[in-house]
Amino acid sequence: MSATTSREVRLRARPRGLPTLDDFEIAETPMPEPREGEALVRTIYMSVDPYMRGRMTGVRSYVAPFEVGEPLSGGAVGQVVESRAPELAPGDLVLSQLGWREFAAAPARALERIDPGPAPLAAHLGILGMPGFTAWYGMREIGRPRSGETVFVSAASGAVGSLAGQLATRWGARVLGSVGTEDKAAHVRDELGFDGAFCYRTTPPREALAALAPDGIDVYFDNVGGEHLEAALHHLRDFGRIVACGMISRYNDAAPAPGPSNLFLVVTRRLLLQGFIITDHWGRRGEFLAEVAPLVARGELRWRETVAEGIEAAPGALLKLFAGKNLGKMLVRLAPDPTR
Repeated sequence: MSATTSREVRLRARPRGLPTLDDFEIAETPMPEPREGEALVRTIYMSVDPYMRGRMTGVRSYVAPFEVGEPLSGGAVGQVVESRAPELAPGDLVLSQLGWREFAAAPARALERIDPGPAPLAAHLGILGMPGFTAWYGMREIGRPRSGETVFVSAASGAVGSLAGQLATRWGARVLGSVGTEDKAAHVRDELGFDGAFCYRTTPPREALAALAPDGIDVYFDNVGGEHLEAALHHLRDFGRIVACGMISRYNDAAPAPGPSNLFLVVTRRLLLQGFIITDHWGRRGEFLAEVAPLVARGELRWRETVAEGIEAAPGALLKLFAGKNLGKMLVRLAPDPTR
């Protein structure tokens, strides 16, 4: 190949509160060279995810933190351009954690060869990727909606919430969603098939749920936390379930915020509140794909993507994610998609 350099996004400083563009830098590096058992991969699409904010704090959690001066990493789909591993050949499409850089060399065991099939390549980072798996597992194993129950999903137009709600609908539940704009509310109702949706910027969640679910809700799929969680606790019926998937409203807090003032309802209403990290359940991924991939292929599930262009746009795409300026999965395209 003719290129001699690659570019990557590095963490320049640990953010305090909401990150800014100054917390990141684009650095040029020599083109990586694969060693024996490795392949050189060109990134085509890279994933932008809320959990990445926690990795910028320097505090060890369920995943190692990003280090200042080092490249970020995340989910990506790419194409092998050079291989020194017998199981991979140039042209193969692979899933990896090599995002936030244009080229990377990695052992073959860190690369999963994929067949895009009828779905677009980028779908393997969204509805068929980690966000889709998260939605499926959280709703099926923790939410467990039954026919006739009412389910509330926050961040309902995002990559996780949009599928979580559609699955609950397919399983016979009445589904409500909260979003950040009236246009997104219309998308959730009209395109995704939710039974109701509201914009939390114009109608407080507790008030909206009182109108949309006067008899209460049975399941809350939480992607937001804060005011949404408190409102859901207020409206959950006895033996309701809370799927604690994420709390994006708290990720940029400079100091811990007070918890829900009505958490005692977990006891008096005998509620289940369970958090989960999807990597703990990776052994179920085949089961998820067996159920969801055919639905995607038949057009029975809908999804959207917000795609930024070029590695220079990656830090801004992360900031837009926290500002709610995405519809569906947030991605950055770093190279032409060979399947289109």
